[in-house]
Amino acid sequence: MENIKKSRILSLIIIALVYILAFVAGLLIFRFVTDYNDIIRLFIADFVATVVVWFFGVLFKNSSMYDPYWSVAPLAILTPLAFYYNAFDIPTLLLLAAIWIWGVRLTINWAYTFDDLTIQDWRYDKYKNESKQLWPVVNFVGINLMPTVVVFLAMIPAFMLMTLRAEATFFTYLSFAVCISAAFLQHFSDSQAHRFRKNSPGKVCNRGLWRYSRHPNYLGEILMWWGVYFILLSVAPVHWITFIGALVNTCLFVFISIPLMEQRQLVNKPEYLAYQQATSVLIPFPGKLEK
Repeated sequence: MENIKKSRILSLIIIALVYILAFVAGLLIFRFVTDYNDIIRLFIADFVATVVVWFFGVLFKNSSMYDPYWSVAPLAILTPLAFYYNAFDIPTLLLLAAIWIWGVRLTINWAYTFDDLTIQDWRYDKYKNESKQLWPVVNFVGINLMPTVVVFLAMIPAFMLMTLRAEATFFTYLSFAVCISAAFLQHFSDSQAHRFRKNSPGKVCNRGLWRYSRHPNYLGEILMWWGVYFILLSVAPVHWITFIGALVNTCLFVFISIPLMEQRQLVNKPEYLAYQQATSVLIPFPGKLEK
């Protein structure tokens, strides 16, 4: 198995097959579990698909098997759901376009940075070393299940939108623009970071968007799901409570992802402290570095 894991191509094929299996398992569960409303059925299906990915992550001893789930799951859930509801009104089509642009780009970015199944995300190694005997629980709940729940909550506005047959408003198009802007923000920030690391390995990236924000890629991810929420809000303000998903997603980045990344950067790159003190954490503030 180790020789297979060392091959990037074979690793990508294995992950693709695992995700196909997870999608089929989730689809079957949604089809045959009919005693609950659709949102609960979707969550059960999402949970089962997560379990499939988690199982193979354990089998291959690599929790990064889950990493593309974040961007693949919304595509695999929302697209068939639109056909299930026959929901092809303008707001839904705008939503799907935004989800596909965001999801395909993010998945390509993951594939670009993926090496093979012998390498696991540094955060998972950290959790494994710190949790010791509790690692199996941390792996399943923290690394696999929690992100699934967060993304599922963020998708609830999309689920609601597909049941409405709504007419687009000016704010629908404005919200769609927020989603597209978020995807492009992620694209340019990731591209700039990749280019900088290639040309200046080991240095603190402070070029392009990173000159004005320490985490412009995370800002894009946060804005994406607020945009999804605002698309629903633009046609059905009565569903305002569904902001919970976008809020939880924001909290995940602000209180977990960003502090973890900052801590690692401060340990590995002493010059990061000066960059941290001079640069906004999320919202870009042009000119701050010059002060």
